[in-house]
Amino acid sequence: MTSVLRPAVSGQDQFTAGSYRPISTHLAIAPPVSVVIPAMNEAENLPYVFKTLPRWIHEVVLVDGNSTDDTVKVARELWPGVKVVEQRGKGKGDALITGFEACTGDIIVMVDADGSADGHEIVSYVSALVSGADFAKGSRFANGGGTDDMTPVRKLGNWALCTVVNRKFGARYTDLCYGYNAFWRHCLDRIDLDCTGFEVETLMNIRVVKAGLKVQEIPSHEYLRIHGASNLRAVRDGLRVLKVILKERSNRRSLRRRPRAAEIGSGTGEAS
Repeated sequence: MTSVLRPAVSGQDQFTAGSYRPISTHLAIAPPVSVVIPAMNEAENLPYVFKTLPRWIHEVVLVDGNSTDDTVKVARELWPGVKVVEQRGKGKGDALITGFEACTGDIIVMVDADGSADGHEIVSYVSALVSGADFAKGSRFANGGGTDDMTPVRKLGNWALCTVVNRKFGARYTDLCYGYNAFWRHCLDRIDLDCTGFEVETLMNIRVVKAGLKVQEIPSHEYLRIHGASNLRAVRDGLRVLKVILKERSNRRSLRRRPRAAEIGSGTGEAS
C-alpha cells in the first residue's frame, strides 16, 4: 500500500510569527504535529496515554481496530477533537498506514495505546526533526533510554536483529523493534509502506536508511503495559521481522544488479 501525502512545508518565510506554537521554554515550532494511536480494546489504557500528550499538538488520530469495548467513547471524552478512523484491515502495520493517510500535520508521531510510551517525550522527537532530522527513532538502549517490559529472550532477539540490519544496510541503530517514532510527513513518499503486521516498524527503519534519510535516535523509556495482555509473541514476531529483513536485503541486491544488466544489454546492441 502506497501512501502519497502532502509534503511538509519548508522555509520560515512561509509562516507568520503568530503561527508559531511554544512547545518548551526554548523552542517554538510552526509545523503542525499529528499523533497517530492504533488501538483495539484499549479503553482502560487510554486515560494514561492521553494524560501525557502535550496540548500543543495539532491533532490526535485514533485508529480503531474494531474494538468491542469503549475505546472510541473514552478517546472522545479524553480528547474532544480526536479524529477517529476505523481500521478496515488487520494488523498494526495496516492500522498505522490508515492513520498516516488521515493525518493533516507535517510531523507525524507514532504512539502505542497500551500506556507504555510517555507522551512527554514527544518534545524530544519534534526537536530533533525541526533541527534537521528526517526520522526521529525512539531507542530504549540509547544513553538515557530504558525499558520495564523486555524479557532477556526478547532483548537478545532485538539485539541480534538490530545487528543484522546495521551490518546489511549500513545503519547505526541501537534498537530495532520499537514503535515510538516520529518523522516528517513527506518521508512516507520515500519509504512506500506495504506491510500490515507488527514488523512494519522494522520495515520503516530499514527503508529510511535505504532512502538516504537522516535518522536521529531519541532515548526513550518503555513502561509496562498497564491493563490487558500484549499480542506480542517473541518467536513468532521475531521470525516475521527476520523475514522482512531478508526480503529487503534481497530487493537491495536486485536493484544493484539492474544497472549492470542494462549495461550488458546495451553493449550487445539490444534495443532499449
